[in-house]
Amino acid sequence: MGSAAITGGQRISSTTLGDEVTNLEQAYHASKSKIQLQFPPSEAPQEVLSWLLRFRIRDQVAVRNHVFVSEGESQRALAAIAAQAQGGAAGLRNLAVANGLPPDLLPDLGRYQAIETNLVNRLDGGTLPKSSADLATLNAVLNRQECLAAKSLNIQVNPRFGQMDYAQTGSVIPATSELSAPVTPSPAPSPSPVLSPPC
Repeated sequence: MGSAAITGGQRISSTTLGDEVTNLEQAYHASKSKIQLQFPPSEAPQEVLSWLLRFRIRDQVAVRNHVFVSEGESQRALAAIAAQAQGGAAGLRNLAVANGLPPDLLPDLGRYQAIETNLVNRLDGGTLPKSSADLATLNAVLNRQECLAAKSLNIQVNPRFGQMDYAQTGSVIPATSELSAPVTPSPAPSPSPVLSPPC
């Protein structure tokens, strides 16, 4: 009751989620003319909850792999992301909002990226592979680490907000209802979400 999700025994409260959705909506309305949302506005709670879960999963990846990230590394990672966004810091803020990330969580995005950078540097010895096969292998290792971290957290999403899709680690999708399921499958069904960790 009162939880949007539970990860590793820790709650993400419905109040926290509601506050972050409000932050996202306010940021969107403040710069509406410059932002093209990448999701339907009705799915803002799922998008925000997805980010909150991604951050917890990435933190668990760090714990499981003994990756330690300083505040400076997080800030540098965020600055690197901002440098790639058109418009610098304002562009990054708008890009975050367009992708369902409330701007007040941008420091968490820096930490998220810094953890990945440190883990990749450890796995590739500090030199990114040049061949597509080696890059694919590195990506598969990272995906497996995220999947194992998510699995270890025993994530439970309140059905009111959706369900976890492990095919896209950290993504919350609308919950399906047995009552609204079609009697016969459509001619070209979309890929089914993976609702339990495949790793």
